[in-house]
Amino acid sequence: MSSHVMPTYNRLAVTFERGEGAWLWDENGKRYLDALSGIAVCGLGHAHPAIHQAICKQSEKLLHTSNIYRIAVQEQLADKLIDLSGMDNVFFGNSGAEVNEAAIKLARKFAHELGVSNPAIIVTDGSFHGRTLATLSATGNAKIQKGFEPLVEGFIRVPYNDIAAIKSAIELNPNIVAILVEPIQGEGGINIPASDYLNNIRQLCNQHNLLMMLDEIQTGMGRTGKFLAYQHNDILPDVCTLAKALGNGVPIGACLASGKAATLFTAGNHGSTFGGNPLACSAALAVLETLDKDNLIATAETKGLAICSGLAGLLQNNPHIIEIRHKGLMIGIELDTPCAELVQKALANGLLINVTQDKVIRLLPPLIIDDMQIQQLIDMLALLIGQFTEQLSPVSDHAA
Repeated sequence: MSSHVMPTYNRLAVTFERGEGAWLWDENGKRYLDALSGIAVCGLGHAHPAIHQAICKQSEKLLHTSNIYRIAVQEQLADKLIDLSGMDNVFFGNSGAEVNEAAIKLARKFAHELGVSNPAIIVTDGSFHGRTLATLSATGNAKIQKGFEPLVEGFIRVPYNDIAAIKSAIELNPNIVAILVEPIQGEGGINIPASDYLNNIRQLCNQHNLLMMLDEIQTGMGRTGKFLAYQHNDILPDVCTLAKALGNGVPIGACLASGKAATLFTAGNHGSTFGGNPLACSAALAVLETLDKDNLIATAETKGLAICSGLAGLLQNNPHIIEIRHKGLMIGIELDTPCAELVQKALANGLLINVTQDKVIRLLPPLIIDDMQIQQLIDMLALLIGQFTEQLSPVSDHAA
């Protein structure tokens, strides 16, 4: 079949027609267990009735006016996000990349108010912050940057989960004004840092008058067992970005600010035509209300632990498993060999997964996944991994 869509993705040969909860059906009626959630977007699964109702109700009244007018539902969403996050205010955009751009602009504005004319932001290896030119430049992946040089200047890259490297960078460069990190790296391979990593960054930012900026595009909205991942550390960043699961499939992003970052943007400094429109905000409000009503955030950790424990039990004698790691329903199974072909094998068996960094199977199941579906996921994936690794050469044992 021909297509006039630009080939920016190596798309799998499947077209989904409908979904319900953790299930998707393709155009031929085949059913798939979705353990990826549109890459952490559909936290409430597919065709959730509360989201459906919110979209229909709002679309009957008003889709769009403009941000030159007040938008009541936008203000309601802002109030709810501030209540849940502890931050001070919020700018609404349409995607993770867009609100990360807003965060970068906040850092630049902060720098110029300090009199720093050539500001720099510390970012990390293995990070992913988006595909716009600035967020691409901030991303720690040379592969996706190739062909788009010259990149935006002003980013200093250090290893992830390395506080000593951050300290050294600060000492060497007086123009550093912010630190931008993911609480857990998603695209980087479900890399979970030391438990005090964010606390140490917060301390360094306080000490050196830097903005602490957290990209919670993938970790936010309850995925790690807290509404925001930084809440595991009992800290408050200066800037925090949200998107993906905020609208459960309706495009919306949020750049939250607190303290000194909250007063940086004034009228004319930033904007978005569609950002925070009535439709997107109505969907996001319904998401927040459902997370609370159904107690889904509190169960994310127990569900993630059940998946990882089940997989570890079935794969404990598999020498090709390097590590199974998780925080809530953000799960990575690292193998000792490239395993991208498992995506296609899983698809053929009615399971949707992802492989990142060549060797890490990434699972981001919806928060509404139930016990029966969890067991199906464990059994299907363990079988597929076992079949795949049986073909490999023997290696020395690794702990699963």
